[in-house]
Amino acid sequence: MIPYVLHVALLISVCLLFYKLLLQKETFYRLNRVVLIFCLALSFVLPLIPVPRQWAFRESTKPVVDVAQPITANQPVISPAVNVQTNVNLATSTTAKAAPAAKIITPAVTEQEPLMQRIVKWAFYLYWIGVAAFGLNLLLQIVVLLYQAYTRPVIKDGKFRIIELSGDKAPCSFGNNIFINPEKYDWETYSQILLHEKIHIQQGHSLDILIAELVLVLQWFNPFAWLYRTELENNLEFLTDDAVLGHEEIERASYQMSLLKVSAPHLSLGITTNYNQSLLKKRIIMMNSKRSNIHIMWKYFFLVPLLGVLACALNDPAAYSAPANTKSNYYMPGQWAFNTGTEGSWFATIKGDKIKIEFRSDSDDHNSSSNSDFNVNEFSSLPRNNKSDFTLTREAGSVLFNGKFDGNQGYGHYKFTASKNFKAFLSQHNITDNEEGDDFAFFVINIKKEYVLMLENHGYKGLSKDQLIAMGALRVDEAYILLWKNAGYNHLTSDQLVSGKALGINGAYLSEIQKAGYNHLSFDQLVSFKATGVTGKYITGLHGANARPAKPGQIAVHTKMDAEDVISVKALNVDANYIDGIRKEGYTNVSLSELTSMKAVGVTPAFIEGFRAMGYKNIPADELISLKSLGVNGDYLKSFSAIGYKNISSSDLSSMKATGVTPEFAESFKSIGYKNIPVEDLVSLKALGITPEYAKSFESAGYKNIPYNDLTSIKALGITPEFIRGFEDIGYKNVSIDAYTSLKSLGITPEFIEGFKKIGFENISLDEATSLKAMGVTPAYVTEMKGKGFKSTDVNKYIELKNAFN
Repeated sequence: MIPYVLHVALLISVCLLFYKLLLQKETFYRLNRVVLIFCLALSFVLPLIPVPRQWAFRESTKPVVDVAQPITANQPVISPAVNVQTNVNLATSTTAKAAPAAKIITPAVTEQEPLMQRIVKWAFYLYWIGVAAFGLNLLLQIVVLLYQAYTRPVIKDGKFRIIELSGDKAPCSFGNNIFINPEKYDWETYSQILLHEKIHIQQGHSLDILIAELVLVLQWFNPFAWLYRTELENNLEFLTDDAVLGHEEIERASYQMSLLKVSAPHLSLGITTNYNQSLLKKRIIMMNSKRSNIHIMWKYFFLVPLLGVLACALNDPAAYSAPANTKSNYYMPGQWAFNTGTEGSWFATIKGDKIKIEFRSDSDDHNSSSNSDFNVNEFSSLPRNNKSDFTLTREAGSVLFNGKFDGNQGYGHYKFTASKNFKAFLSQHNITDNEEGDDFAFFVINIKKEYVLMLENHGYKGLSKDQLIAMGALRVDEAYILLWKNAGYNHLTSDQLVSGKALGINGAYLSEIQKAGYNHLSFDQLVSFKATGVTGKYITGLHGANARPAKPGQIAVHTKMDAEDVISVKALNVDANYIDGIRKEGYTNVSLSELTSMKAVGVTPAFIEGFRAMGYKNIPADELISLKSLGVNGDYLKSFSAIGYKNISSSDLSSMKATGVTPEFAESFKSIGYKNIPVEDLVSLKALGITPEYAKSFESAGYKNIPYNDLTSIKALGITPEFIRGFEDIGYKNVSIDAYTSLKSLGITPEFIEGFKKIGFENISLDEATSLKAMGVTPAYVTEMKGKGFKSTDVNKYIELKNAFN
């Protein structure tokens, strides 16, 4: 549980950093909402998905080890039949926990001194105490909200329930309930608050907040999770503000002023969407910021390779099966199970001076089987033709066999009896975590007292029984320990020794890597090198493939790559041939990050050649990555050439593909008279959802053949035929599209002008309306000034008055 929780925490942290670095300032609020929720869900699901072995950074390296000869202090030997599982964790370069030895012998690969065991146990308890506390807090908030919603006065407005609060509390909403104190606000502010909260409800923002709160229950210890919730809520506010300002009756300045009015010291509960927020400055900045350009959509597509790399680096590789009777150095969990039953049937085959025995347990709890090789001279006798008893005795205990041999084949029943003396010895040496069946494991592997004492002499005291089994089964002998001490690795843990042995890391491999220029690797880095298949030959080829003057961040024969970089490029199968192929295409100054990204998305020399054949030379590396990740190919390009779009730039191709621009889309505008629309404008039209039907809808208002660049402006501002007819109805005829654009951007509506007509100003020009709005002169202001004695029939006088007081 704890590793999974930490895995989730890491993914949430990375997703938050990705959002804050690339997406936070973009105005694609709806897309940002999807990305934020998607990343939260994926953070919990992704750790559970195994990745294909060929993509995994972590190699599942489970050696098939053999057990036969007695293990002594100098030479523990393992014969070719007992299948012992070890699990090497490449993410941390140490070995992971194995399954309980009562069912499957899976030598532990987690160094846990008694103190560490206690720390992990208390961390486990502390985590669940935190989950319970934050879960109860969330439940309490929901109960309090529901209690308020159904005990306080309520006004029903369609599907909305407006709950009347008292006191100085900020407005908020939850579900379909809006909580507000109507006595605190003037009518205009009250209406805007209700509109704001109704949009929260219509768009289901409470669900987003609940999801974020549930994540906090499970990730209460993760500061990034708290920041993530804040960013999610902030984006919901930006999205709601944007929707509010899309209503024609809402004036931008008035709405922003209402935000400042609704500052209350008593904040609402955390699971509500609050009208009052501490991020008012950010919200006002975002309301007035320039709309993000569609050309930056490439940022969103980098989330996919980022999550892919994280999965390859952290997730377990998918299991694979090996052919029967095939020797393999590596295997996956569950490929073999070791029989830990102490009584059952045996089947044997004699080959020379060896006996291969298969043990099959009779117990329902231990219904597995395993094969082990033994020396013939270890047995007291071998019965021929007639059934009889014979024994095999080792320090860990003895097995009483009953049965017979016909030629070289034998069968019968066995019963294992553990040695009390050996168990006492282990207890004296603090190996006390033995479970049922572990003694049989010690017997089969033939762990001896002498071997335990040898390990203690080299500093390996207080080992768990799983660690002892792992070290014995994998032949971690004195010579292997001394090899690493003599090489300068003086304080390796038992986990690291098991990892090294399991992966076959020896003196020859160490020398090979050192000759390639890596003389000071940590043992964990050496494990990662071996696990990912890094060899001296690979390193030499990698550095020599891109030989050129060294530049920062670039691969060069004169600039040795960091060990982590070598592991990364190997994990993505970036080799000398790939680098040479990219260089031959003219990409001699590609940075390491660009090179790995090119490989990750599948950019190949053939892909580059395909575009070069179509006239695209010297496409920047980042654009190649974008083209490949978006699936832009020759057929897509040819489809536009067929309708007259020649020489489209590579960056425009990416934008077109990202927004879904198709030849059919371009042709649909030709059918209504829009010829030769530039590619950039096609992208803008598509991004804004402008269709031929939208363009033709303005003909009913008297506007035919509106220029396509004006179409993007009026669509972005939300100008509709109804908006135009509203001005025509109050006497404004033949107004240009540019004038409507200015009116809409300032928030001037027919209702705004009608307000002045009602107080005696019948012939206000659009220029005067613009000045009135810009200076904040409203019908209410004029009425107020008249009441104070300032009376004039010239509306410009009120503009001058307002300006003078400002």
